[in-house]
Amino acid sequence: MTSMKSVKLTLLFFSVAIAIHAQDKLTLKQSVEIALKNNIQVKQAGLLVDRDETNRSQAWANLLPNLNGSFSYGWNQGRNIDPITNAYINQQLSSSGIGLNSNVVLFAGLQAQNFIKQTSLAFQASKLDWEQSKNNLTLNVLLAYLLVLTNEDVLEISRNQAAVTRKQVERLEVMVREGAVGQFQLTDIKGQLASEEIAIINNENALETAKLSLCQLLNIPYNKDLKLDREEFQQPAGFYAETPDQIYLQALKDFAQVKATDYRVKSLEKGVKVAQSNYFPTVSFGANIFSSYSSAAMQGTPGSTVEAKTGEYITVNNTRYDVMKQDQNFSFSKIGYGKQLDNNLGTYIGFNVQVPVFNNFRVRNQVRLARISLKNAELENANIKYQLRQNIEQAHLNMSTTYKRYKALQDQVNSFEISFRAAEIRFNNGVINPVEYLQVKNNLDRSRVNHIVAMYEYILRTKVLDFYQAKLNW
Repeated sequence: MTSMKSVKLTLLFFSVAIAIHAQDKLTLKQSVEIALKNNIQVKQAGLLVDRDETNRSQAWANLLPNLNGSFSYGWNQGRNIDPITNAYINQQLSSSGIGLNSNVVLFAGLQAQNFIKQTSLAFQASKLDWEQSKNNLTLNVLLAYLLVLTNEDVLEISRNQAAVTRKQVERLEVMVREGAVGQFQLTDIKGQLASEEIAIINNENALETAKLSLCQLLNIPYNKDLKLDREEFQQPAGFYAETPDQIYLQALKDFAQVKATDYRVKSLEKGVKVAQSNYFPTVSFGANIFSSYSSAAMQGTPGSTVEAKTGEYITVNNTRYDVMKQDQNFSFSKIGYGKQLDNNLGTYIGFNVQVPVFNNFRVRNQVRLARISLKNAELENANIKYQLRQNIEQAHLNMSTTYKRYKALQDQVNSFEISFRAAEIRFNNGVINPVEYLQVKNNLDRSRVNHIVAMYEYILRTKVLDFYQAKLNW
């Protein structure tokens, strides 16, 4: 069975990998769907939901009466008590008992009703925990997805940088052969080209590492030919409109982790009432039907009648006459199993009241423990909300800072592009030397890389704020 599961799991992974390889581009929505389908932690959270749903179903079932049957059959040797006649006998004996009993609790301090509410609230909390685990995974997939796109763009920029430098090398090689410029100018540019080719290698490695991380997060085999769709990440929108207070108020209503802790507090409040119900009497109603069998049970069948002396006599005219009696002859046989069960059938119905008087302080301590659990859950709930506000404030600050940096870098790129075009013309005309040219070019190259990184970072920062408002839906 384990090997079959392993084969199915392997086939699933490879089918996903083949599908990804066959399609043109993998979208973010598809990435999230694959991750949610394959992630072990999400599946485990789903099992916890099933567990708490089962607990809730059992809580409802506890309102129903129980019904149990019993059967016994045994052998005794020597001096025993006949279970039918309750008399001592000295023989081998086989006996059997059969019964059916039912019991239902009529009142137990509303324990069953409060337990239903407790398990129902715990079930709601588990569903929200499951939702939170899926939201966390979605955010991680988004981060890994954006990291791949970032490295793709950085690699493209580095290749474009090298292409520009390579053209300058080719141009200077011709000019050196013609004696128009000195060898030192060519070596400076060649050194720059070598540095940029090393940067390409490093960026290629960073891209493959990002792809590997994404594949591992999706729980699929690594695919070096993985292509991602970037249509929804072309340009970021404007400045994020919501304030930290607005985001926090929305998070209190929609963030799954907060809602889960709210439900858990309510569940433990009912848990205190469940524990307190043990202070009350328990009233139950029971019914029982039973019968028994013994191999010693016999039945007699009347036969012929005979005259027999009684041992007494009467005297008539000095003549003694024996007193006679009529005796009935009987033949004895064992009573059958089914007939004995019918003959010995008995029933019982009744009420039972159990009043707690003293139970080693067990109930009192159970109530104390339930209240401690409730207090701990309340503190955990308050702490989560406190941390949530801090995280939102920090995330909003990070978003605001990143947006400002992104806009400043955008202006910087525009300025450096103008400077580079002018420097390239001057360098080609021999007005400036390679060092001055490379300084301008490097400024532009760094600015472009920083700009693209800031762009994706800003997108991520806005998605984090969406995450806190439960808006990460695809």
